[in-house]
Amino acid sequence: MRRLLLALLLLLALLALAGILLAAEWQRRWQAPLVIPEEGFVLQVAAGDSLRTVVDSLHRAGVLTYPRVALLYGRWTGADQKIRHGEYRLQREITIEQLLLLLQSGKVIQYQVTLPEGITLARALEILAGQEELIGELRGREDPRILELVKPHAAAEGLFFPDSYHFTRGTTDWQVLQRAHTSMLAVLEEEWAGRAEGLPFETPYEALIMASIIERETGLPEEREEIAGVFLRRLQRGMRLQTDPTVIYGLGEKYDGNLRRRDLRDEANPYNTYRHGGLPPTPIALPGRAAIHAALHPADGETLYFVARGDGGHVFSASLAEHEKAVRQFQLQRREDYRSSPAPDRSRDASPEQKEQ
Repeated sequence: MRRLLLALLLLLALLALAGILLAAEWQRRWQAPLVIPEEGFVLQVAAGDSLRTVVDSLHRAGVLTYPRVALLYGRWTGADQKIRHGEYRLQREITIEQLLLLLQSGKVIQYQVTLPEGITLARALEILAGQEELIGELRGREDPRILELVKPHAAAEGLFFPDSYHFTRGTTDWQVLQRAHTSMLAVLEEEWAGRAEGLPFETPYEALIMASIIERETGLPEEREEIAGVFLRRLQRGMRLQTDPTVIYGLGEKYDGNLRRRDLRDEANPYNTYRHGGLPPTPIALPGRAAIHAALHPADGETLYFVARGDGGHVFSASLAEHEKAVRQFQLQRREDYRSSPAPDRSRDASPEQKEQ
């Protein structure tokens, strides 16, 4: 009897030791880091994927060494019912516990697309189409959804705010464009509410047209209000705006990089502000907040003309004689490193000052 009792106690001790060792092993596996490459690992969890589907995928990829531990702990903690779909980036040293927490957090990979200030809607759509993480749905700027979105305006140009937009894989280009439109309406409404008095604009849309011209004319923040002042004084005095970027926009695909004098004489181009008075029919680009603010807060003064001086800035003149003198100095005798904008930006169409016959 005594031997039997000792044997039983020994068995219980061995079982207890085995349990301790087993628990320690499970704990070790639970805390062991996953096998993640140095550059990280991207995990795609599709809508409807179960924890088992995710675990099996990681195991096949050689990332998860102990799939059973992940499944058991997932069921025990309820994590198997809380995983959220999306794209996750797994960093090195992540454990099973951290993996389960990540899958429940919904902290999926965020991508970013930037629509620069001053680009056209067509260029913005090209940028969106070039994002491989976005699903492409739109079919150019004449897509019926875009035209419906911008009603009552007949044209969509300028009605989307240039900014950086974050998104997750699976987002559509249409969804990003909708956000850009909502942002533009909000910015325009806010700036319009705080506008200066005595402006020649009847609607926020007219201010948006002016802002797009200012955006295309200069990239120097300190010049925007001054250029706005020139254009607004011209409007108030019944003078034509005579600005190259509007002509270039109206030429569309016919513009080959050279603005010729015959282009400036073309009355068929509704955007030819050398031939037509007032504002062009629509914006010519996507203006940023600073350009919109400048259009609604022009600088006081008497200047009516400006010419690029070749270093990215402009010379402003109050009289035609002063302007013609500046043209002779900066346009007819150009410096070798002449540039009409502060820095080259391939995302924006060129806007040269030189006109050819």
